[in-house]
Amino acid sequence: MENKKELSLYIHIPFCKQKCFYCDFPSYASIDYLREDYVEALCKEIEGKAINYKIKSIFIGGGTPSYLDTKEIIKVLESINRLNLTENMEFTMECNPGALEEEKLKAMIDGGVNRISMGLQAVQNSFLKDIGRIHTFNQFEENFNLARKVGFKNINVDLMFGLPNQKVYEWIESLEVIAKLNPEHISAYSLIIEEGTAFYKLWEKNKLILPSEDEEREMYSITKSILKKYGYHQYEISNFAREGYECYHNKVYWRNDEYLGIGSASTSFIDNKRIKNIENVKDYIDKIRNNEDVIEDITINTIEDSMEEFVFMGLRMIEGININEFKERFGVTIESIYKNVIDININKNLLVLKNDKLSLTEKGIELSNSVMSDFILN
Repeated sequence: MENKKELSLYIHIPFCKQKCFYCDFPSYASIDYLREDYVEALCKEIEGKAINYKIKSIFIGGGTPSYLDTKEIIKVLESINRLNLTENMEFTMECNPGALEEEKLKAMIDGGVNRISMGLQAVQNSFLKDIGRIHTFNQFEENFNLARKVGFKNINVDLMFGLPNQKVYEWIESLEVIAKLNPEHISAYSLIIEEGTAFYKLWEKNKLILPSEDEEREMYSITKSILKKYGYHQYEISNFAREGYECYHNKVYWRNDEYLGIGSASTSFIDNKRIKNIENVKDYIDKIRNNEDVIEDITINTIEDSMEEFVFMGLRMIEGININEFKERFGVTIESIYKNVIDININKNLLVLKNDKLSLTEKGIELSNSVMSDFILN
């Protein structure tokens, strides 16, 4: 048998029960009538494209993958299980409290899913309502315990700080309550107001009261100390894990390794090409039905693009980037391209170079956006 190229697989499920007010992902709350046809098309694309590779991790994201009904979930997982999968690989599915029943969780585990990522964002019901979540904290807790009961031994919980009207003590409460539940992985992101979201419209009208920059900085710094106290180690700007539970699939993105995206609006990075599928769910279904191409756009990365991405993404990881790997990938040393930028940022105590690893300092992480922008090649 020929050796198949190894890569990771991302599968996009664009359905939601309700759109969260901060969300700018290509997901939709009013197209349920397309669900069955979408699953049909998705399975066809999975079996048509992913069959050509050896898959080393899978992430089913969205939208809300757990919003599919059990039959649909089983159908998608059956298609995936026809692929050439690496043994014991990480296989994550995003789940939303309020769209999870025991039979769904069982179907996931039977179909090979071994990690779930639960969107929570806050433990206070008032915040959940204010950001457009469809569930209460109590529902989340029930679902979390149910997932444990069914047998999930690797669970991520997403939390968000910098929410409208959020106080530092309320964020501390969210962190403490979740850390005590003891998930293997916690992602803690700060709210970003994205164009086209419900929050953006409010923000434009000055109707969104956000924490100050100082408060947000304090929230971030508290995140690190509280999660450390509970035994989580930070391995990326917004991600914390118990020993041995770092998310392999996310590291594929941060290391700029190859992945295949399946489904509407998904993107792939293969052979130095960035490939994007069409976003319109109905068009996606129709094209797959008629055996037409669903690719909307292919961009070939220049060597400069790839160098920038390697640095931008790699510096998000706390261990930073390996400068020898830069040379292996690009055939030149990182100094020959970036010496000046690196020296300036080391002098400002924003970057540190130690044992061939270039990484952000604590201060560098806080100012990461400005550090990253220095690495843009003109």
